[in-house]
Amino acid sequence: MKANIHPDYHEITVTCSCGNSFKTRSSMAKTTLNVEVCSECHPFYTGTQKIVDTAGRIDKFRQKYGTKAAA
Repeated sequence: MKANIHPDYHEITVTCSCGNSFKTRSSMAKTTLNVEVCSECHPFYTGTQKIVDTAGRIDKFRQKYGTKAAA
């Protein structure tokens, strides 16, 4: 490899909006990275899923298109 052409590879801290934080290595100039989801709070990893029905949108859809409610 050529000398002095590669970026500096150093340790950074990743902080999720849920409060979880961990260390990893990156070539970013910053020493911290803020993310919205991580493996501690993402539904794929936790096995839980939240479905938010804001203002009855599912019911409005069913009324508009004539589908029956799930039993």
